[in-house]
Amino acid sequence: MKTLFHPAAERGHADHGWLNAHHSFSFAGWYDPSKVHFGMLRVLNDDIVAGGQGFGMHPHNDMEIITIILSGALQHRDNMGNGSIIRPGDVQVMSAGTGVYHSEFNPSETEPTNLFQLWIFPKEKNIAPRYDQQSFAASARENRIQTVASGFRNGNELYIHQDAALSLTKLQAGTTLEYVPAKTGNGAYVMVIHGSATIGGIAASSRDAVGIWDAASISLSAQADTELLIIDVPMN
Repeated sequence: MKTLFHPAAERGHADHGWLNAHHSFSFAGWYDPSKVHFGMLRVLNDDIVAGGQGFGMHPHNDMEIITIILSGALQHRDNMGNGSIIRPGDVQVMSAGTGVYHSEFNPSETEPTNLFQLWIFPKEKNIAPRYDQQSFAASARENRIQTVASGFRNGNELYIHQDAALSLTKLQAGTTLEYVPAKTGNGAYVMVIHGSATIGGIAASSRDAVGIWDAASISLSAQADTELLIIDVPMN
């Protein structure tokens, strides 16, 4: 088993006033040669968007972009004709493929929005762009793994164009689960959303992350009531 530990305090940080962003991997003006990607996971941003602010229309291509709302809301528009508001419990997936333009704004004038945005390299380039979103009940992740997006079509999760799986779990203090990677050769990048846990033998607290690969399974043990984000991706 191989591991790495990314403390929350060592993430990149940019405060633009309207956007307060923390970067787990090199992004925009922040570059760390030891934190460029984890396998096929290229970006994990922890963003707080001020009320009435957001990202204007901009392009992407050849990337799987997944957004999870932690608090507040986000209004989406794109050149495929999609327009919607996503809220806590919702997950948004956009396959940029051959190219897509989109904007994301906080529809509240007063309440900030906190979100995770992930970019995962697709297994093929130049696919047709696609957008989808879905709501997932928090009760379905209590002391168990809830997969919200994957490339395996195993359940009701959203589809992403990569042999990857994105999951959430909410563990009560004292609970231990064994996580099995979705595919041989995959690794898992596990971030503590809230709480404290031992992940593959490594102690981690809120917004710390542990990467593990070359492991048949990964032990997740909660020391306090804890929420985890599990990003299961091919390592090459």
